[in-house]
Amino acid sequence: MEGIHPASASSFKELWTQARKNPYVFRLAFSAGIGGLLFGYDTGVISGALLYIRDDFDVVAKKTYLQELIVSMAVAGAIIGAALGGWLNDRIGRKKTILFADFLFLLGAIIMAFAPNPGCLIAGRVFVGFGVGMASMTSPLYISEASPTQLRGALVSTNGFLITGGQFLSYCINLAFTKTSGTWRWMLGVAGVPALLQFALMIFLPESPRWLYRNGKEKEAEIILRDIYQADEVETEIQDLKDSVDKEVKEEGSSDSINFTKLLKTKSVRRGLMAGVGLQVFQQFVGINTVMYYSPTIVQLAGFASNETALALSLISSGLNALGSVVSIGFIDKTGRKTLLVISLIGVIISLGVLTGVFHQTTSHSPAVSWMETDHFSGSTCPAFQSTSNWDCMQCLKATDCGFCASSQNKLLPGACLFSNTTKNAVNVCQDQHRTWYTQGCPSKFGWVAIIGLGAYIIAFSPGMGTVPWIVNSEIYPLRFRGVCGGIAATANWVSNLVVAQLFLSMTEWIGTAYTFLLFGIISVLALIFVLIIVPETKGLPIEEIEKMLEKRAFHFKFWTKDPGHNNDNNQKISSV
Repeated sequence: MEGIHPASASSFKELWTQARKNPYVFRLAFSAGIGGLLFGYDTGVISGALLYIRDDFDVVAKKTYLQELIVSMAVAGAIIGAALGGWLNDRIGRKKTILFADFLFLLGAIIMAFAPNPGCLIAGRVFVGFGVGMASMTSPLYISEASPTQLRGALVSTNGFLITGGQFLSYCINLAFTKTSGTWRWMLGVAGVPALLQFALMIFLPESPRWLYRNGKEKEAEIILRDIYQADEVETEIQDLKDSVDKEVKEEGSSDSINFTKLLKTKSVRRGLMAGVGLQVFQQFVGINTVMYYSPTIVQLAGFASNETALALSLISSGLNALGSVVSIGFIDKTGRKTLLVISLIGVIISLGVLTGVFHQTTSHSPAVSWMETDHFSGSTCPAFQSTSNWDCMQCLKATDCGFCASSQNKLLPGACLFSNTTKNAVNVCQDQHRTWYTQGCPSKFGWVAIIGLGAYIIAFSPGMGTVPWIVNSEIYPLRFRGVCGGIAATANWVSNLVVAQLFLSMTEWIGTAYTFLLFGIISVLALIFVLIIVPETKGLPIEEIEKMLEKRAFHFKFWTKDPGHNNDNNQKISSV
């Protein structure tokens, strides 16, 4: 998320040392970080819950746009929640905004758990989205403003870990409730538990000392700072806070006349926005959230019919995503932002190529439909299927309300095309004969290659394109423009997220799964070209140096060479791009 910086190994060592000395600081960070956990859980849980929502609501199973609405309305709510959260942070404070987000999380969880129809379910997702949008910006902000200076980077980074950890937890919860009555209602309703926990913890914690100081409550701020900092550091920190707030107020006062026209006329800001916004848009358009939101569905499209199997296998993607956050921390300051992006995108392009090939093979070589096998299920034949039809499994699935019942001898042999009516008699009869029922994808001997491809995609994406766009956007803008430019980039990210989430399933129907992944691969190639030409290397550079570099830099492909003629104040060579 925006503002999250990777912590070095020494930062983690210092983190654990100071946590033992002053557990109160760790308590502040953990309590606020639950917002990141909720963010990750509520964006990840829907991928598994959707499998069972389709089973309970026939209208959702039949209408792809309803599935996309159920997934994407949380993202739409997050766009509004992020904008509203920014205003609430200044008006009522960080703590109250977090508490309000918890209320929205809880309300959304209750509505979804007891939703009698898809409309109520979508409404619950919108409320959860409001909470996600607020948490995405408020939790790291609170942690940053309530942390000792030497621990700030490491503590804020924990919010990023909790986001990916929340996504992994959601898959574990999904898997745990697969055999429980109410399945998806429990999956979605469980989100209310951490929301209640955070509310209970935060109600007894203080407001951000920075917000208090800015709002004329200096004495309260000083009391909190004395609990956070060691005795010999308090006076220095209070003075630094006073100087920082005074400077910020002065800069904000002088920036009242700034408008978007003036913003775009400033060369360093314009180039920074081009790189920052472009990275956020490409982060979504290379297809990451199709994997995170729809990974169980993708697994089923690859030929794994069982919901439980799909959920278990999709645990791999969420686990690798969380692991990638750790990898990023270890390499971001060693390899640099741009190099990590390039390596990441090359891996993404290769893995998307693998997925394209696998799904093309799966759809073009699906098992045939046998009239003899179909006639075996008397009265359950798909209405569109005739004895003269030369169908395969994919054509059967494209027919309205029809599914494929695989051969009992071998799933790759010809099977039956049956009518999946509202009473689901055909489904039960098929499964009662120890056959596998398919409605999303067809049996394939290459299904495991698709799982490997998904795993490779996450391994490549997470350490680079998953984290670097947020880091670059927190570094690349001049201080006086960082708030407004960061907001523009974050909004671009959420809007792009919504577009991809809303269109993915429709694209798999319009052009097929293989060509959908091919399209993501083409966009990834464009993203690689964009990074090589547009994105500068910001590793180790002060904000002032980045601004100067953006004022003077030309576009170059080479990111591995250094410019010997340009040194910073520490006589360190700066990358030429």
